[in-house]
Amino acid sequence: MTTTNPVPSQSVQILIAEDSPTQALRLRHILEQHGYQVTAATNGREALQSAGLRKPTLVISDVVMPEMDGYQLCEQIKSDPRLKNVPVILVTTLSDPQDVIRGLECRADNFIIKPYDEQGLLSRIQSVLINSEVHEPDPSDAGVEIYFNGRRHVITSNRLQILNLLLSTYEAAIHRNQELTLTKDDLRGANASLEAANKELETFSYSVSHDLRAPLRSIDGFSQCLLDDCGSQLDDNGKELIGRVRNACRRMGQLIEDLLNLSRLGRGEMVRKDVDLSAMVKLISSELQQGQPQHKVNVRIAEGLIARGDAQLLRVAMENLLGNAWKFTSKRPDAAIEFGVTQQNGDRAFFVRDNGAGFDMAYAEKLFGAFQRLHSANDFPGTGIGLATVRRIIHRHGGRIWAQSAVEQGATFFFSL
Repeated sequence: MTTTNPVPSQSVQILIAEDSPTQALRLRHILEQHGYQVTAATNGREALQSAGLRKPTLVISDVVMPEMDGYQLCEQIKSDPRLKNVPVILVTTLSDPQDVIRGLECRADNFIIKPYDEQGLLSRIQSVLINSEVHEPDPSDAGVEIYFNGRRHVITSNRLQILNLLLSTYEAAIHRNQELTLTKDDLRGANASLEAANKELETFSYSVSHDLRAPLRSIDGFSQCLLDDCGSQLDDNGKELIGRVRNACRRMGQLIEDLLNLSRLGRGEMVRKDVDLSAMVKLISSELQQGQPQHKVNVRIAEGLIARGDAQLLRVAMENLLGNAWKFTSKRPDAAIEFGVTQQNGDRAFFVRDNGAGFDMAYAEKLFGAFQRLHSANDFPGTGIGLATVRRIIHRHGGRIWAQSAVEQGATFFFSL
């Protein structure tokens, strides 16, 4: 078994071709720290002139440079009888198979893959220098013609150059695969932590909301008892105050119920199947009309709109969207609501459109947050939970929801699944 000693760095003249001052300074610092003699050029043309004046032991060139890039510099060096035996290392991201082809075409001796570490850089330089000393050029190496991506390429690299370039490519692939594996593991851990935090938050929200209902019932119940047992001793102002207490209890009760429903959305398993949204919207509209017979609405529903999703969750989403449209058209004598489908940025998007009160688009992002309201509760009652519920349902289906509106010009809510 034979071993080859490293090439003494003091006798090695390295020419750097790098247009980035920061990268050139870093590379020079590393090499000079280890005893190499360094000359730097800011582009390929300048590097070629420098090599012609003083033949270097090794050239390290960035691929992307002005005036003359790394591939062109390598071709010029390998075509010059005085310089053809000078090894050339190309510094590249190696992000495209075409990089390897071009490296073979210009007869580069090796790659250094960005981003590189100091130890890997020095190891690659030593390997190239040793190979250039122990392997003389083989005159029997002839060009080979290949076709890649429909283009013809003539490879004139010798067998050692081809082997080194392919090994560099394989090493880069292994390294990136390891990085990807580590990233996936980190992401998996972050997702697990986020999921645990979400479950804990949902459990806390459910517990608090559930526990709040008992004292609220007591307040409402005792208020009613006060009216029943002592009503004759209260004046009108006292009765009105107790009535306000009971109304506040009812509003709070509805808010708690909405919060409980919102927390339940993330807890159950989804059952995906084909859902006839058109039929669902017809049924919900009929129920809304029966519940508010005084509010006449012209409802237009596109036929045959099918979506893939959880029927129960989609029912909750459509109830909230249609309920909002019904509520915000309540002051319109010509109230109209439309349900249909359109194309938005190449995706199929369902929509619920109304000609109601609308809102200022400057506040559109606030719409889907819990407790966010853009209208007075006196004008349009509600808890501000409905659209937050819709967004959570749509997100669980892997979709998104957005809105378009203007004040007093109605609103359109789009969602994709």
